[in-house]
Amino acid sequence: SAVLLLILTAALASGVALALLPRAPVSRFCTAPNNKTGFLCDDRVTCVPASWVCDRVSNCRNGEDEREQLCGDLPHSLPGYLVFYCSNPRSWVYADQRCNGMNDCGDCSDETWSLAACPPCGQEWWSCSPVHYEFCSCIPRRLCRDGIQHCLGWSDEFVC
Repeated sequence: SAVLLLILTAALASGVALALLPRAPVSRFCTAPNNKTGFLCDDRVTCVPASWVCDRVSNCRNGEDEREQLCGDLPHSLPGYLVFYCSNPRSWVYADQRCNGMNDCGDCSDETWSLAACPPCGQEWWSCSPVHYEFCSCIPRRLCRDGIQHCLGWSDEFVC
């Protein structure tokens, strides 16, 4: 019985020691629709796009995408994979806004800067030097031949 008590005490001590070990943080990185960077909810199934995190709308069942711990000091409280820093270090955008064709940084660094590492214009885009502030190096093809100049050389009206 003394041996049994000793084994039971050792097992209990091991269990307590294991419970006190720090747990590795759960990775919440996931790929949202359209291959965009996302945030994995507690249900381990729902993946919300990065730009939906801390937008004051709960997209996860338990609201973990809006918790104070995550949203308290933006962008510093966000995991690094959710943030893209613009060429101006005080400016940032959500990672899923990088390479989306839009000038989210205001200086096109989220679209054309080497750290953005964006692929060339996709099939739905026309490559040119846009005249409008909202685009950087491509315009949506839906704007081609609409009678309005969107590219410096008018290629959107005559070539596209």
